Amino acid sequence: MSLKNAGKNVFEKEDGALEAFRRYLELDEKSEATIRKYMHDVKVFLTFQKGKGSFRKEQIIGYKNWLGERYAVRSANSMLTAVNQFLKFVGAGECCVKLFKLQYQTFCDQRKELGREEYRRLLETARRKKQIRLYFLILTLCATGIRISELQYITVEAAVSGNTIAKNKGKSRVILIPQKLCDVLLDYAAWIGISHGPIFITRGGRPVDRSNVWRAMQKLCREAGVPEEKVYPHNLRHLFARTFYRVCRDVAKLADLLGHSSIETTRIYLSSTTAEHARQLERLGLVC
Repeated sequence: MSLKNAGKNVFEKEDGALEAFRRYLELDEKSEATIRKYMHDVKVFLTFQKGKGSFRKEQIIGYKNWLGERYAVRSANSMLTAVNQFLKFVGAGECCVKLFKLQYQTFCDQRKELGREEYRRLLETARRKKQIRLYFLILTLCATGIRISELQYITVEAAVSGNTIAKNKGKSRVILIPQKLCDVLLDYAAWIGISHGPIFITRGGRPVDRSNVWRAMQKLCREAGVPEEKVYPHNLRHLFARTFYRVCRDVAKLADLLGHSSIETTRIYLSSTTAEHARQLERLGLVC
C-alpha cells in the first residue's frame, strides 16, 4: 500500500490521518523539529476545517485568507506549506493553494537588528551573572553563524579539529570553527568535565534545544538592557552574516558559510536599516 493510499484509508479518523502523516514525514527523513512544526500547523488547519466535511478548494482558499489576516507573510506561507503537504498526502492535492507572494525586503527593521555593542553587553552580563554555559553558547552561535539546531554538532571532537559536519534535511555541510573559539570551548569542556560528544548539554545529558536557549536569552536580555525583540538565537546568525560581509564583501563565500543553496536567501541576511542607507546617502556629497 502506498503512503498516499494509506492516508486516504485512515482519513475517516482524524487522529489516524495525523499519525499516518507523521509516519510519512519520518520516512521522508524530515527533522524532528520540522515534524513538530508540520503537525502543529496541520492541527491548526483541521481545527479551522472541523465540521465542514470533505476538503474543497474554496474552503482551503478561505483558510489561506484567514491566515493572511492573522500572521506575517512568512509565517502564513510556512503554515500553508505544511497544509499543502498534508493535502497531497491524503489524496486531496487538487485542493492545494498557492503561497502568498513575498516581496524582497530591501530594508530590515531597525528595532530588531542586534548590534555589536548589544551583543557584547549580553556576553558581559552572562559572565557577570556566572551563566557560563549561556555565555559560551551565545559566543559560539555568533562566532560561527550556525543555526540553533546545529549546536548539537559542536562537540569536543569538533573543537579539536576546528570543523564539524552538520546534517539537516538530508543535506550535510561543513561548519568551520575559529581557532580562538576552539581553544576556549576546549577549556570550557574540561571545566565542566566533558571529554567527548556535544559540549552544550542539559543537566540530563541531552543537547540543549531551541526552547532552552530562547528562554535563557530572553531573561538575559532584560538584565543586559537589550530590547527583547532583538534577542533570539537566529538573530546571532544575522549578526554573524552582516559582520562577515562587511569584512570580506563576498556574498558567495557567506552563502557557503551559512549553508544556503541560494544567494538570494543570503541577501535577506544582509538587509540594512533605513538609517544606515540614509547615512550612506549623506556621505555621497551630491547636494551642493
